[in-house]
Amino acid sequence: MSSKASPTSAVHPPVGTLIDGGSLELVEVLGVGGYGVVYRAIDARHPSGPKSYAVKCLVASGNQTPRQRQIHIREIALHQLASAHPGVVTLHRVVEQGSHTYIIMDYAPDHDLFTQILHSCRYLGDDALIKDVFLQLLDAVEYCHSLGIYHRDLKPENILCFDDGLRIAITDFGLATTDKLSDEFRTGSVYHMSPECQGGEFAPTGNYSPMFNDIWSLGIILLNLATGRNPWKSATPGDPTFQAYLRDPLGFLPTSTGASASTCASPLRH
Repeated sequence: MSSKASPTSAVHPPVGTLIDGGSLELVEVLGVGGYGVVYRAIDARHPSGPKSYAVKCLVASGNQTPRQRQIHIREIALHQLASAHPGVVTLHRVVEQGSHTYIIMDYAPDHDLFTQILHSCRYLGDDALIKDVFLQLLDAVEYCHSLGIYHRDLKPENILCFDDGLRIAITDFGLATTDKLSDEFRTGSVYHMSPECQGGEFAPTGNYSPMFNDIWSLGIILLNLATGRNPWKSATPGDPTFQAYLRDPLGFLPTSTGASASTCASPLRH
């Protein structure tokens, strides 16, 4: 998600707008993307005192193509279905107000895994914490897969942090699918995309498995946690770092990322 303004931002409500029958006030913009805007909202009427929520405001319906509308409906449906799991950000309700659709979710005061990894160095060198957080992530993804939901955009930016980074939860089901095979190549973040998702020689059948793509993404996230960096820019034949990995998978970790194979295997041992 980008924090930079986009052309869609002009059609979204300003900070200070009241929604959901006046119970929620949009108080801060958290991010802007092609889909719309994410706000922090406050429920001043909450029984235990003012409570913050994350509110995703989708592009106004009048500015949507039929395909965009279909994608948003799918996003909401799949997120709601997976939302019962503690490792998935809770989707509380969906509000239609005027020409806007608001998705009301838990607010993560500790930002996302990307921020914790890059700016806070929260996990670097702490194998026990990496193991705990990664097992939470595995459990959440396994639950989604058991429902036939494949995220297709697993990356640190889409994993929110709670309790100072001790607890994590997946968010943003905008690219999620229930298709066991897909020909929608290059879907998601290129850093976390599997080779077959990028098409070409790694996808000779003309499609790829979204489930296996998620599993690949999990491996890259584990490397992000263990090393604080991405192992390569893209898992394609033209990427020299990825080629180095293909030539020597075991030797690649310590020489190119600074992580040993045992460090990265540690979270997988129960």
